[in-house]
Amino acid sequence: MDYISPKEAALKVKRWPKDTIAAGRRHTVGLKSDGTVTAVGDNKYGQCNVRGWLKIVAVAAGNVHMATNTGNAHTIGLKSDGTVAAVGWNKHDQCDVNDWHDIVAVAAGWRHTIGLKSNGSVVAVGRNNEGECNVSGWHDIVAVAAGDWHTIGLKLDGMVTAVGNNRYRQCNVSDWCDIVAVAAGYLHTVGLKSDGTAVAVGQNKVGQCDVSGWHGIVAIAAGSNHTIGLKSDGTVAAVGLNKHGQCSVSDWRDIVAVAAGCAHTLGLKSDGTVVTVGDNEYGQCDVSGWRSIQLPGN
Repeated sequence: MDYISPKEAALKVKRWPKDTIAAGRRHTVGLKSDGTVTAVGDNKYGQCNVRGWLKIVAVAAGNVHMATNTGNAHTIGLKSDGTVAAVGWNKHDQCDVNDWHDIVAVAAGWRHTIGLKSNGSVVAVGRNNEGECNVSGWHDIVAVAAGDWHTIGLKLDGMVTAVGNNRYRQCNVSDWCDIVAVAAGYLHTVGLKSDGTAVAVGQNKVGQCDVSGWHGIVAIAAGSNHTIGLKSDGTVAAVGLNKHGQCSVSDWRDIVAVAAGCAHTLGLKSDGTVVTVGDNEYGQCDVSGWRSIQLPGN
């Protein structure tokens, strides 16, 4: 049997998060239990052209702030063999992932894509004007998140690292500890602590960082200007901009995973169906017919 170092063993024990639902600027992606992928919403750049994908184990969708009127977006699929598929807008080479291998988790920002390797290192492609792709020195990473212009890495020891735009202090996470999950929005960053509470830094103009009162949280998601928390009882909390009803989740029940797009929010139920609220101008919330979406951790 091949030798595995203690560090490698620890990285494998730490469960790499594999999202089975994803929300972009104007589109929504779902991973089915058979390894195929479905998508609805704006397809101007082919970001919903996932029909031929097979053996996918996780999905990610590139987002963009509401103020940007273009529908630019891309979709990423992690395959069971550790390679990665990508479709959609590729102006900044954010879809150039064909040579990636040994990937265990993926994240998609507005114009960049992040891949976490099994050895805890990180790769990135796409726009790097703000340094959002400067991850070559990262190690011992167990989860990644991508905002519009910044990238977050969760380390094995529960600490967090960040690169990219820090205009609103969204990268000021060096003092965080005991973190088990991270999420990145347009200009804010959210961390889930092992005790079920949450922390957030960055722009808080519409209350998207007002998570200090949350308790019993088991998963988090960050949209452009809103933040979602999944509670241990299957209900959901939300703060931030609610212009399109994207935070109207108080009646949700039996939720096992959440995702947040620019102005819409997704909830995956234990029966494999999906509920959604928020902006539906491009049909990105038309998921009522979805069935057999892969449950997290399965």
